[in-house]
This record gives sequence, structure tokens and C-alpha cells, in this order.
Amino acid sequence: MLSEEEIITTLDYSNSSGYYSHFTSLGHPYSYLIDCRLNVFKGDNDRWAIAIERLGYNPRGARIDLEIDYFGNCLVNQEEDNGQLTNTHRFYPIDDDSYFDSIEEPCIKPDATHWLVRGLKVPLSTNKQDYLDKDIELKEYEPGEINIEEAGRLVIISHRVTFRATDEELYTSIPADLKKILVLDEWHHKDFNEIDEPAMTDEQLKLIWELNRKNYEIMGMTLETLTFMTRQQENSKTDYNIQQWEENRPGSYETWPMLAKVIATGDTSHYKPTLAPNTHWTNWPDSGSL
Repeated sequence: MLSEEEIITTLDYSNSSGYYSHFTSLGHPYSYLIDCRLNVFKGDNDRWAIAIERLGYNPRGARIDLEIDYFGNCLVNQEEDNGQLTNTHRFYPIDDDSYFDSIEEPCIKPDATHWLVRGLKVPLSTNKQDYLDKDIELKEYEPGEINIEEAGRLVIISHRVTFRATDEELYTSIPADLKKILVLDEWHHKDFNEIDEPAMTDEQLKLIWELNRKNYEIMGMTLETLTFMTRQQENSKTDYNIQQWEENRPGSYETWPMLAKVIATGDTSHYKPTLAPNTHWTNWPDSGSL
């Protein structure tokens, strides 16, 4: 019989399934958060899945993408990266031609009129007041500039459904017979980031020092100094991971244990949050900061 503990364990260790698997990061420094949604699925034989949608603008990829992170005990069609399974699929709801015709990185063009999103024309605004009226404060590195993520945050207000994942997209890694039993447009979330770097042995450090001996000697660094500094860094990483585990892992706050009970019992009434939702992009100011 499916237990709540089994579900929470899967979520708690979602960062430990390989380098390319991770717990959802709303505040990811490489992507400006625009919108998100959480979908819960359950099937027979104790099968379950969660799909978290994250719509964001990634300057490095020059795209607005819809990233779906999958968690569960019956995932299918998972992609591989460097020989490891990933728990993510990316989709691009905006038509390429209309998108690239409208932008001049990192802004939308002054004459931009619309994006074609899943076949629907979504109007763009280049009027600063439209943004201020919706509490979107423009960066304006140059007067009148409207950044791509700012345009996305405005259009999502009136066209949220258009940008949501389709059922076909949601079921990419979920068996088709599982039923969607709960959808949340907001919830209380904590990013759970761990540093996964193995400790170096003394022999490895000695080899590194020997290979770079001339440079280290110029810097006045001995093998002992290199070893001491490395061990300090490793201790800092350990302390950081302990803090993340104690304070931010899914099982450490109410959202996910409640959802685990919903999944285990099939009864959505067990989701009774007391923590205020914080998934709106305004609560993640550091997203896209790098």
C-alpha cells in the first residue's frame, strides 16, 4: 500500500537521482520566473506523479520556455543527458517566428505587436503605463526599454491559460491512464538546492598540486595550504547542504506532506494549507539574477 512517507522520500531525494534531476527551483538564477502551476496525478496499483510547470525567460537560451519537472514512481519517456535520466521536459509555447520577430535581446522591439501562442495572437504592450498599472516595475536600463520577462509577466495576467501546459505535454512522462486529481495555481514553495561535489582525497590534491606546481609556487601556495583551503570549502558545502536539508527539503514544511496525504488517500480535502502562497514571480526577485 502506498504510504505518505514513500512519496515524501521521493521528493526529498529528488536532487540525488543524478546530476540532471532536481527539485523545482522557482528562483533559478538563470531564468526569470513568469508563472507556475502544480499538477497531481494518481493511478491504480499505487502509481502517482507530480508535474510542476515553470514558465520562465532564460537569457542564455534567448527563449521563454515552459519547463515541466516530473516526480513519481511510474515516470515514462524520460530523456537522457550524458547517460543520466532527467526529470524535466521543455516546451516552447510561443511560435518561433513571431517571438524572434518581436525581440531584440534582452528587450521587445518598440514596434512589437504580438506573440503567436499556441495559434492565438497575444497582444504585446510597449506602453510603460500598462506595466505600472499591473505593478510591474520596469528595469529600463535605457529609457522606454521593456525586457522580455517583463512583457511575459504582463501578458500572462490575461492569457495565463494559453501558456499553461497542454495535457499532451503534461503526460509526456506520465502514463496516460493516471488521473489528474488536483491542480494548484499557487502554493507555498521553497527552493531546495544541494551542492553535489564529492570530497577530494589527499592523493588527488597532491596530484593537482604537482600538475600545477609552478603556478602554485608563484602564488606562494604550498600543498598544505591547498589542502587546508580545499577542506574548508568542503566543510562549507557540507554545512550548506545540512541547512538546505533541515530547512528547505520538501518534507520539512507542510505543502508536500499534505500533498503526499492527498496522493496516498486520493482525498483532495487533505490539502488545507496554512502557509501563505508564495509562487508569484514577485516573491522570487533573484530568479534570472545571473
